Amino acid sequence: MSRGKIRRPLPEVSADPRIAVSLTVNGEALTREVSVRTLLSDFLRHELGLTGTHVGCEHGVCGACTVMIDGVAARSCLTLAMQASGCRVRTIESVAAEDGTLHPLQEAFRDCHALQCGYCTPGFIMNILSHFESGEPVDLSEEGIRDVLSGNLCRCTGYQGIVAAYRQAAARLALR
Repeated sequence: MSRGKIRRPLPEVSADPRIAVSLTVNGEALTREVSVRTLLSDFLRHELGLTGTHVGCEHGVCGACTVMIDGVAARSCLTLAMQASGCRVRTIESVAAEDGTLHPLQEAFRDCHALQCGYCTPGFIMNILSHFESGEPVDLSEEGIRDVLSGNLCRCTGYQGIVAAYRQAAARLALR
């Protein structure tokens, strides 16, 4: 401690500062006040009750928490809710039609037995859907598909069914 200096008290800071977050989730505009530390995954699951977004590793490695933010696949466990303010967020709950009709990608996962426990499935579907909707060329080679899938981990399937589902969905959606 240096002599002769006056120590000023630190300003009081709330233990849990809050912020208003305004975003559109699955087509619905909403505003909520949340802690500045709230992760998007927790916001979706706990604030909005959208439990289809799964949290696996909480380090952005497994991809189970993948959602789309402004059309781009993103890890919701690495994104603060306040970072998504002003954005369009899309979760697995928005993929099937309102009447419950499955999206061709969901049908392909079912038809090709691309899931077992299903924990990773929402993340895979959101990642693949983001790729399909990006306008980027869809490479149906084994290497091309596995490159797209490389950001998601599955401990159950061995990926063969997921690769087959990707191909089937691309064909049904006429993506080439």
